[in-house]
Amino acid sequence: MNTMKQAGLYLHLPFCVRKCAYCDFASYTGREHLMADYARALEREMDRAAQEGVSIRTVYIGGGTPSLFPPEEMDRVLRRMEARFAILPDAEMSCEMNPGTVTEEFLSVLRDHRFNRISMGMQAAQNRLLSLLGRVHRREDVEKSVALIKRMGFCNFNLDVMLGLPTQTLEDVRETLEFALSLDPKHLSCYGLIVEENTPMHRMVESGRWTLPDVEEERAMYEICRSVLENRGLMQYEISNFAYPGYECRHNVDTWMRGEYIGIGCAAAGFMDGVRWQNPQGLESYLAGQPREEQVISREDAVFESVMLGLRMTKGVAEEDFIRMHGMTFHEAFGSKMEKPVREGLLTVQNGVMKLTRRGMDLQNSVLVDLM
Repeated sequence: MNTMKQAGLYLHLPFCVRKCAYCDFASYTGREHLMADYARALEREMDRAAQEGVSIRTVYIGGGTPSLFPPEEMDRVLRRMEARFAILPDAEMSCEMNPGTVTEEFLSVLRDHRFNRISMGMQAAQNRLLSLLGRVHRREDVEKSVALIKRMGFCNFNLDVMLGLPTQTLEDVRETLEFALSLDPKHLSCYGLIVEENTPMHRMVESGRWTLPDVEEERAMYEICRSVLENRGLMQYEISNFAYPGYECRHNVDTWMRGEYIGIGCAAAGFMDGVRWQNPQGLESYLAGQPREEQVISREDAVFESVMLGLRMTKGVAEEDFIRMHGMTFHEAFGSKMEKPVREGLLTVQNGVMKLTRRGMDLQNSVLVDLM
């Protein structure tokens, strides 16, 4: 019997053509000359991070724009990954990419290393919205990139869609969804825009030059996503994610279920043996070997994380799993704190499962405040 612990593996590639107007992620433009150095740093970190007795069930390469990475460097990094980690034969292996940056050479490298899932940042079908977001691609680039990944044998792919954009209308959302569905993705992620401080979009909104849809408009956009996608067979399995049965993103599901994962690269986070860590945010700091920050998760934090992450899933949190992880029941952990969100129709606790209602999914933060 295989008794190895299973974990996910995340690799961060922070390079981008242009910083998007809303982006607050660890991503860098104009640093292409550092890609080879970065690849060597990834290899060194993988050498240190490899653990005996741990098998890898999911791999996820995020960014940044991973598809900008030179194919020969990507191949070398993935060879080191395979040499250092025991990757399961049926592992889900995903890579993010942006339309217009996808090449046959890069996809060939992924295919040679058993990658079987692509996640593409489409965001919108309207060129005016793509320009507003600072995206470098256009609608036609999405079609071309999807055609290429299909031709290269990648039929399991996700498309990202953004909601709540300045000037975005309900009809824009419908058009974007119909366009996305015409490309036959197995998975769609529909994210509400978060305007982060110190981004160009934040400055435009604060100055009054851009106006965001109000809360009710954004909620209506979200309902359109639910209705259109579920009518086409893509079922909601998490607050922002829809998939055909069997095509849910296993890497993200494991994270929401507080599964363990190893993070490699600048700004990457990891979680193993009750310790959460964060690598240096800065590219130069990471290349210089600055140590990561570590935090031992307290029992109280672990309990709250279980519901904070688990309630994102439409299936909710099973009390049996909760007891196994924390040694206490829902009532022992939260007691009367559950009464208010249950009374307001935001939360149900029935048949050994705690989960958000449809309305509760729109107001998850309010429920979490009640449970804290």
